[in-house]
Amino acid sequence: MTDSLARLVDELARTAPGLRIETGAGGTGAYAYDASNYRVPPQAVAFPRSADDVCAVLRACRDTGVPVTARGGGTSMAGNAVGPGVVLDFSRYMNRVLDIDAEARTARVEAGVVLDALQSATSPYGLAFGPDPSSHSRCTLGGMIGNDACGNRSVRHGRTSGHIEALEIVTADGVRAIADHTGLHPIDPDTAGHISRLEQDIRNLIADNLAPIRTELGRIPRQVSGYHLHRLLPENGFDLARALIGTEGTCAVVTAATVRLVATAPATALLTLGYDDVVDAAEDVPEILRWTPTAVEGMDEAIVATMRARRGPDSVTGLPEGRAWLYVELDGDDEELVASRAAELLAVLKARGRLTGGRVVDSVAERRSLWRVREDGAGLAARLVDGGESWPGWEDAAVAPEQLAAYLRDFRKLLATHELTGVLYGHFGAGCVHVRIDFDLATEAGRAATRRFLTEAASLVVGHGGTLSGEHGDGRARGELLEVMYSRQMIRAFAAFKEIFDPDGLLNPGIIVEPAALDADLALHTPTVVLPVETLFSFPHDEDGFEGAVRRCVGVGRCRSDAGGVMCPSYRATGEENHSTRGRARLLQEMVRGGTVQDGWRSTEVKDALDLCLSCKACSSDCPVGVDMATYKAEFLHQHYKGRLRPRSHYSLGWLPLSAALAGYAARPVNALLRGPVGRALARLGGVTTKRRIPAFASRRARRKVLRAAKTGEPSKALLFVDSFTRAFRPHVAGATARVLADAGIPNTAQDGLCCGLTWVSTGQLSVARRVMARTVARLDSGDGDGLPIVVAEPSCAAALKRDVPELLGTDAARRVAARVHTLTGALTDLAAPDWNPPPLPESVLLQTHCHEYATFGSRRPADLLRKLGVQKLAEAEGCCGLAGNFGFEEQHYDTSMAVADLALRPRLDELADRTEPASRAEPADRAELPDGEGPLPVVADGFSCATQVDHLAGDRGIRAVHLAELLDPAAHSHPHSHSHQPGEPS
Repeated sequence: MTDSLARLVDELARTAPGLRIETGAGGTGAYAYDASNYRVPPQAVAFPRSADDVCAVLRACRDTGVPVTARGGGTSMAGNAVGPGVVLDFSRYMNRVLDIDAEARTARVEAGVVLDALQSATSPYGLAFGPDPSSHSRCTLGGMIGNDACGNRSVRHGRTSGHIEALEIVTADGVRAIADHTGLHPIDPDTAGHISRLEQDIRNLIADNLAPIRTELGRIPRQVSGYHLHRLLPENGFDLARALIGTEGTCAVVTAATVRLVATAPATALLTLGYDDVVDAAEDVPEILRWTPTAVEGMDEAIVATMRARRGPDSVTGLPEGRAWLYVELDGDDEELVASRAAELLAVLKARGRLTGGRVVDSVAERRSLWRVREDGAGLAARLVDGGESWPGWEDAAVAPEQLAAYLRDFRKLLATHELTGVLYGHFGAGCVHVRIDFDLATEAGRAATRRFLTEAASLVVGHGGTLSGEHGDGRARGELLEVMYSRQMIRAFAAFKEIFDPDGLLNPGIIVEPAALDADLALHTPTVVLPVETLFSFPHDEDGFEGAVRRCVGVGRCRSDAGGVMCPSYRATGEENHSTRGRARLLQEMVRGGTVQDGWRSTEVKDALDLCLSCKACSSDCPVGVDMATYKAEFLHQHYKGRLRPRSHYSLGWLPLSAALAGYAARPVNALLRGPVGRALARLGGVTTKRRIPAFASRRARRKVLRAAKTGEPSKALLFVDSFTRAFRPHVAGATARVLADAGIPNTAQDGLCCGLTWVSTGQLSVARRVMARTVARLDSGDGDGLPIVVAEPSCAAALKRDVPELLGTDAARRVAARVHTLTGALTDLAAPDWNPPPLPESVLLQTHCHEYATFGSRRPADLLRKLGVQKLAEAEGCCGLAGNFGFEEQHYDTSMAVADLALRPRLDELADRTEPASRAEPADRAELPDGEGPLPVVADGFSCATQVDHLAGDRGIRAVHLAELLDPAAHSHPHSHSHQPGEPS
């Protein structure tokens, strides 16, 4: 810790005693990055809870000469959310919606409030905040104000600056004030003189620069580059609030804002339009704008191909034929009228002759799927299906919409000249194009080539009357290029404006004014000495192995979303950056490069960050770039504990397949022992929580009986892999699975006695896992069953065979086995006889999908199968159950496990328990999603962990989970009570 930082920390201990401030590598390492190309390690990260905390930090930084960078969601692509001093993270605590005035259509919010949280709060009033960036699930209003962000519907709602009534700010010397449409006003009367002098200095600056301000600024709708000094012109009313928007935290720190809201339209229609290329698409934009759409969004084929490769061919539906597409959204008060206008627009565009196809998308599910593709564009374009990497840096240029086609035509020529490839997407209706380019930022020659390209690109866009930045801000990526766009007088005016607010240059230095070199502080400019990386996992999809795998994270931050998908349960439970997929990946990157994390594989900072990772694997599917933190954690634990004593639970739970097999020889006395004081003592000794009941072991005799009874004598069309969890705790599920498969025209042979190695993988005992897997592969890849589909009742074990086995063994045999693996859902979807007539299912079902099934077999979802088989009302507990294998059984993780369960599963189970007594407790906000009516509603949970968690949460209220096989078991329908066996009961 430097002397200045030590003085700052001491001063804050006196002036802001409740302020949390982190100075260690574990607390600051992740904040060295945002979603840009840059890496700037901060000295400290502070988490203010109030404007008074912010004042204290700014005063202390002024006294000690330490710079300050304000940060929201950390999703900046231009490098404007990283800085070398103190980073203020507003998203952790200052994230409230303070007030909503529905009549005035305004809301007052803190700077760290996430946009989706604001939208949720205002939607009951039929209101919304107009700008809607693709990062709406994690970007904050403070960040949107800093960049003057726009969004997918910017052709209707424009930029953030058009929706701000007032800003509550703190100046560089720690003084609070309010900036609104008429000027700057003190909050504390004692500072009135200071604020008045500051405002007068600004007025004098504007008066001295009227001509360049009037001729150079505000020329096109998306001109975000530089400062918005034209908002201060006499004819614009000295609107200081709008002038400060887009200053990227370089002039003042915003703590709260009063925002203007817009009414949401009752009816919308979405058209998808196909083209041969993006230039053809851009040619149609001026005609489309005549129809007053809310959105005109574009993207090219590379993004769609990557989405389909990562999440399955059914992840993108509703697109017409083409190699580039536009989404066009229309709205209005009447559904029929909007639909008619959409059909008319489609006919007009077809007549223009550029379309390769087009359609109006009626399905709500298809619309949701299509918008997700567009919203994940930045991540999907970062790591494409062919493994290539692309980077921002020129991702935000904008021109007038009527100039877009000409600009794109010339821009593609420029890319070709420099032998670069760009993936294009963006807000075509506003003339703003996002592009990620395959720059070589790792070598000296590549960085020099990148500089040449960016300089020429700046001249090109300016030549088309455009702007370097259309919504992301200039940041570190484009600040140096402002001289290409603006006159020297304007550059001096920008500098003078900042100096008035920040005379010591401490607020976000290196941004806009006196900018850092665009090729300085690049994250890929690594030291020559990096961590030696020899891993057991092969990381086959990453050219640089582990180093390339952790580099997948480019900071887009979808893992910081509070809803949608499953990723990241630990972040949703704690709200901590280090407990997000991104935070962990960034610390792993620091470990690899030997940056703020110095101890390599022995790092306690990385171990602590990974500790609350549930290894749910949801990030491998939900993350747009395919980060697989469960695999990274397993590899890290293997390396970290190599030759060292491990945590007790790694032995007690990691070796569970072996201990369960031994317990099966004497299941009844073992279960009796474990239910008493001896069991609790053994649990504590093994690092297992005593707050859960240890599931009862099944006897070998019971398992053999179940499997014998399930035999049909028909020639097998599949192997039923009896995994360790099913074998040890619920062999009745194996029997039910065998019967369901046979009933579906898939007679099978049970393969018992093998293990997928999952428990050793999740505890990082990879050498043991490889030996176990090798034996399993040797058995499955030879013999009578060679080539038959392998069906696994337990989703986590199916996922291990499908993904972990080939990636850990790296052999052709392992890959052959993996290619044959199916979950029960997958087998019934792909292999069932066409004339299969399953038993009648209940009309309504509550479903908890196992995270590993969600991540690894996403295109074969239990929800889709249940609907196909006749379930009419399906409610899902969307998210991780919280138990996650060994995680929720470990003593130190029990509370986090339950906090994760509180996010989705427990509310669903509480609601289910209330169905017969609806007035007994407060009704959940989304109660309508569970079917009304009395009587038992089946809870389907194929994962043993999920079923165990259901039993733990609601077993005392008579709620039990069943496996899909039990729900479909023909024997259960012949004998209605035959599937009542529950997790934790002996067989």
